[in-house]
Amino acid sequence: MADTRRRYDEEFKRRAVRLSYSSERTIAETAESLGIHRSLLTRWRREYTPSGEVTQLRGEQEVNQRLRMRIAELEEENDILKKASAGWQVTPG
Repeated sequence: MADTRRRYDEEFKRRAVRLSYSSERTIAETAESLGIHRSLLTRWRREYTPSGEVTQLRGEQEVNQRLRMRIAELEEENDILKKASAGWQVTPG
């Protein structure tokens, strides 16, 4: 049986990070109490500030992801235009 990945919404991640910074417990103890793996909470701490705001790193990752998606769209459009123009070549006359 395949394991399904759980997805956590932004608010859960922000609250988990705030809790991990405000609690006297270790990251491992906080993660266990939330039912998540320690490495996941550690990753979220790199993405969010102690107050739950998005860090510069996370913001740049989001921009990069949007740019990669736009590049893929433009490459696909370019390929379509190349194929379409191949049938419309003008002969000198």
